[in-house]
Amino acid sequence: MNILNNKNKRTSIFKALALCLFAAMLLTLASCDDDMDIQQSYPFTVETMPVPNKVTKGQTVEIRCELKKTGDYANTLYTIRYFQFEGEGTLKMDNGITFLPNDRYLLENEKFRLYYTAQGDEVHNFIVMVEDNFSNSYELEFDFNNRNVKDDGAISIVPIGNFKPLTR
Repeated sequence: MNILNNKNKRTSIFKALALCLFAAMLLTLASCDDDMDIQQSYPFTVETMPVPNKVTKGQTVEIRCELKKTGDYANTLYTIRYFQFEGEGTLKMDNGITFLPNDRYLLENEKFRLYYTAQGDEVHNFIVMVEDNFSNSYELEFDFNNRNVKDDGAISIVPIGNFKPLTR
C-alpha cells in the first residue's frame, strides 16, 4: 500500500509541475509582442527671417526659410504649395522652380529660399503651406503693401489703460 501511495504522490507532483510549466509558457508567449512601435510622424514648424512689409511692382522679396522638426524619420517627405488671395505675383524656389497656385512641389532641403516678385500695384496676400506625408502641415502667411501708396499723414493714437491729466 505504501508503494501505491508513493506512486500517486509522484503522479500528482508531476501533474502539478506540468501544469505550472504550461501556465508559465502561456504567460510568456502571451506577453511577447513582435510589433515594435516606431514613431513616424513628428510635428514641425517653418521659421523665416524677417521680410519687408512693402513691395513695389517688379520688386522681388527674398524669404529665407528653415524647416524645424521635433523628430526625424527617414521616410518623411515634405511638400510645399502656395495660394495667392490678393494681388498678382510669382513665387519661385531657390532651385528655379516657379510655383503654380495650389500645386505641390517636393521640398528637398531643410533650408530653402523663396522669391516673391510683385506683378501688380495692389496689396499682395498669399499663404505658403508646407506639408509632410503624415498629414502634418504648417502655414505661413505673407502680406505686402504697395510702396507707391501715399500716406495721408494721419496719426492714430490708441490709449492704453486709464490716464488722468496731470494737475499743476
